[in-house]
Amino acid sequence: MAAQDSNLPLSALLAPSPQEQRLTNAGPASSPNPTNEAVAAAWRFFTATNSAVQKKPLADFQTRLEMARHLRLARQFTEAAATCIGLVQSAAPEKVQRTALLELGQIALEQNNLPRAEQIYAQCLARWPKDPGVPELLLRQGIVCRKMGLPNQAIAKFYSVMTTALVLKTERLEFYKQLVQLAQNEVAQTQYEMGNYEEAAGSFDRLLKSDSPPVNCGTVQYQYVRCLAALGRPGEAVIQALDFLDRFPAAPERPEVRFLCALSLKQVHRDGEALGQVLDLLKEQRTNAPPDPQTLAYWQRRAGNELANRFYLEGDSLKALDIYLRLASLDTSAEWQLPVWYQIALVFERLQQPANAIDYLQKVASREKDVAPAGPASLQALIEMAKWRKNLLLWQTNAELVSLDLRRTVTGLFHTNTDAYALPSPPPQ
Repeated sequence: MAAQDSNLPLSALLAPSPQEQRLTNAGPASSPNPTNEAVAAAWRFFTATNSAVQKKPLADFQTRLEMARHLRLARQFTEAAATCIGLVQSAAPEKVQRTALLELGQIALEQNNLPRAEQIYAQCLARWPKDPGVPELLLRQGIVCRKMGLPNQAIAKFYSVMTTALVLKTERLEFYKQLVQLAQNEVAQTQYEMGNYEEAAGSFDRLLKSDSPPVNCGTVQYQYVRCLAALGRPGEAVIQALDFLDRFPAAPERPEVRFLCALSLKQVHRDGEALGQVLDLLKEQRTNAPPDPQTLAYWQRRAGNELANRFYLEGDSLKALDIYLRLASLDTSAEWQLPVWYQIALVFERLQQPANAIDYLQKVASREKDVAPAGPASLQALIEMAKWRKNLLLWQTNAELVSLDLRRTVTGLFHTNTDAYALPSPPPQ
């Protein structure tokens, strides 16, 4: 998909709909017939000030611009767009026209009309190439290009933010430094989304090591951890993840970072620490504070399942059992709890504790009533397997007991009839 032509005439770019045209031609004396309180409040503000500014054209333009913002916030996009188009096509000062055009671009974004938003931003750049707001506009344009599936063009726009900000002569130096950092962050993010993890890791690393760390330092380090994990560099991922967990105790990304930390620790054979990270994650409470309950539950289940299964397959049954027991308490639904109980039974069986294994298999079988006949076929099959395996273990246990009793009986008989097997005494001489 190609980017839109930035050299389109302004009349073609705006292209108001028939409804927008009617509202534009109606002028300020025509009410947009507001349908909610926010629009009504905006209209009252407009009509109350309109009569007082008839001799002040600039104030009138600014009032109409404020009206457009109110309409956009009220999601009355047609009326808001019509007001902005009227300002752009009027004799308003260039500053007002530029702001109205940017407002029109924001309306397009909120309607998810990305090609139109890209056109509007390109037109702004073409009309006002020396404006101090050009770097910020290029940043917006780059984000739109990335959303449109044009990552290479997006990266080019982000680099343009850096080069443009360097040549601008302005007193807003600190603001442009932050803008350049944002552009660098967006470059790294785009590289990550493209799967260029090596380049993205380098970009995130440079941001973290810069003289002025970015404002969103936690987010940058989180993305860096993800890159290192994707690149298969577990040693570096552990260092960054542990540092993140120490520095950002309230970050919403903590569950995922803890999962990646545990996985990386497992890869470098630090199994005890990996188990500790998983257990810490499973202990976290679900509250309304970050991270949100759904996100926390997802990473708890994923981390618990993945690490417990790895320990089980590698023969480390005790570590696997520790995780499975905690996983079982996360959710009491049959869909979640029955498979975990069944896995616990397998671990106890491997640990040669058949009584505990039978107890958990019985718990699975006892929940049969919770699974309706039309319930998931996988759960019904699991219950049948639990019944069969329980009966098998009971049979094996009974067989072993019978065998043990038999051995004891034979041994007892042997000791009781010892004289029958004694050698005869030698004959007297």
